[in-house]
Amino acid sequence: MPQQRTLFRRWRGAWRRWSLWTLLVLLVISMLATMVWLAGRYEASQVQSRLERDTADAVSDIRVALTRNLQSLQALHAGDPGQLAWEVDASELLRNRRELVRIEWRDTSLRVRTHAQSPYRPVAWDARLREGNQSDAAIACANARRLSSPAYSSSYFQPHGDGLGSEMMELCLPLSSGGRSTGFLVATYALQDVLINLVAHNLTRSQEASFTEADGTRLAVLGAARRGSRMFTATHLLDLPGSTLVLRMDTWHSAPSLFPNVLTALVTAMSIALVTVMVVLVRDNRRRLRAERDLADALAFRKAMEDSLVTGLRARDLEGRITYVNPAFCAMVGFSAPELLGQSVTAPYWPPERVEEYRQRQAIRFAGTMPPREGFESEFMRKDGTRFPVLIIEAPLINAQGLHTGWMSAFLDISEQRRVEELSRASQERLQATARLATVGEMASLLSHELNQPLAAISSYATGSINLLEAPAPQAGSPAGAAPNAEQLQDVRMAMQHIARQAERAGKVIKSVHDFVRRRDQAREAVQARQLLDAILPLVSLQARKLAVRVNTTVEPNLPPVLCDRTMVEQVLLNLARNAMQAMDDPAIPTRVLDIRVRRAASNQHSGWIEFAVTDLGTGIAADVAKKLFTPFFTTRAEGMGLGLSMCRTVIEQHGGFLGFAPHEPRGTVFTFTLPVPQPSPDT
Repeated sequence: MPQQRTLFRRWRGAWRRWSLWTLLVLLVISMLATMVWLAGRYEASQVQSRLERDTADAVSDIRVALTRNLQSLQALHAGDPGQLAWEVDASELLRNRRELVRIEWRDTSLRVRTHAQSPYRPVAWDARLREGNQSDAAIACANARRLSSPAYSSSYFQPHGDGLGSEMMELCLPLSSGGRSTGFLVATYALQDVLINLVAHNLTRSQEASFTEADGTRLAVLGAARRGSRMFTATHLLDLPGSTLVLRMDTWHSAPSLFPNVLTALVTAMSIALVTVMVVLVRDNRRRLRAERDLADALAFRKAMEDSLVTGLRARDLEGRITYVNPAFCAMVGFSAPELLGQSVTAPYWPPERVEEYRQRQAIRFAGTMPPREGFESEFMRKDGTRFPVLIIEAPLINAQGLHTGWMSAFLDISEQRRVEELSRASQERLQATARLATVGEMASLLSHELNQPLAAISSYATGSINLLEAPAPQAGSPAGAAPNAEQLQDVRMAMQHIARQAERAGKVIKSVHDFVRRRDQAREAVQARQLLDAILPLVSLQARKLAVRVNTTVEPNLPPVLCDRTMVEQVLLNLARNAMQAMDDPAIPTRVLDIRVRRAASNQHSGWIEFAVTDLGTGIAADVAKKLFTPFFTTRAEGMGLGLSMCRTVIEQHGGFLGFAPHEPRGTVFTFTLPVPQPSPDT
């Protein structure tokens, strides 16, 4: 029994060691197989990558050659050549560009005027098929006419004179002179010759190039296939105006030879310990490639986004050198990116007379002074010398490590905004002038009635004075021609004083209307509230007497002056007062009081405000009217223009204030507006 147990333990130990060795051998085999597989995959990916690069390069070469041919074809009609000169030049072009097999000069009806034939390839051309409306050349010319640019046709099979044939493709180039179509230039490409002359010089012995259709049908092939080898294939689209071709390239590669001898196998076996590291590297490489692809996608997305912006972008480093500009900025200033990059001392888009000012502003910015977040306005100069205003918004440029590396600026061309503002300002001024004239027109009858009183009094006092001066001669005993006595002189003096007083009254009425109507520049000045009220009271009193309205004015004592355009604010006060009196022009309202009050409004250390309130005891404002009260040309009076309240709000908002209204208890409406108080300058 003990011997049996010992044998059993030995057998079990041997079995364990054999199992471990078996597992180790299996691990080695699996590692070797994995390495072989990875090596094969890597070599295949390298071959595939090279083939794709070669395909992309071949497509690029074809595009360059087609563009070069297009320029040469356009040059055939430079200087309006005759048919003979054209045929000579076309024949020379066909000898130099073997991929072209035929060039035709057609009129506007697509009839062939003349043509040139390639000397290298005999082709049996059927003129009836080529000049038909459904021919490939006609279709290409129709696309060219629609696009106003060269267009290609789809490929088609053309028989040769030797009994064979090949795939052809037409290029139609529209011709024009003085903006008028003069015909078309049709050039015929042989796809096989395109491969031979434009692709063959880059092909290796193991590669084959072909043009194929979308379903894989080969149209033209260059190269020979090799049997018994592994084949790799790459395709690339050749997009042409009006047509699309697929360039396919195949290559043959023998299976990788990883173990040429036993020594290589032994070395490979000894390198199994590095397999784990290699796997990690492969995974890391895949992650790196994925990150690179993501980064490339992000960069492409950012580039597309920046190119689509209408806002100009510019980046500068800490020394002031321009390191980046986007297309919108280049279009804004008229300079290309190479002309702007690297500029530091003086930017070419700075106006010469403001260079020193901009240098100082740049020095302040680079000293660490942050610009205002809302931006600031400046003036730039385009390459052609024209000036235009811009709004600049700047922010520090911070890199991934959190370091300040420069400044990023955004630019908005505000020329159109300034033009619209100027048009709006001129329109407002015209509307304000129209409203003032309309106001004076409505008051013309009141003025004539009011001026009749002082003028009648002046006439009466003047007549009495003349009568006193022409009194009968004194009684007998008095000297002839004696001067009027003291009582008569006192009466004449009193009459003259009344005449002067009435004339002054009439003059004040006329002066008030003149000052209100005449148009003045919008120069803001500090004006006392009492002066504004005194300026409009003569005009308000005219209508108040006619409508039996009592006018009350209250001004809070010790008020500071307001900063305003005096004429505009007087118009606002007059419009509100007139509206208030008209609201009380109702027989059902026995008590008619117009109350004008001025008091200090809510203010702080940064801004001060004065509030004006105009109150009436009328019927109030209906809810449906209140919604449209400030709408231009909305009025509830048949003779009104509907501009008064709209322009009043515009004037007050231009001063930075607010115009509003609210019901007044027990009846009526109160209109209030605010005007700013002049602020002391920082130096005081």
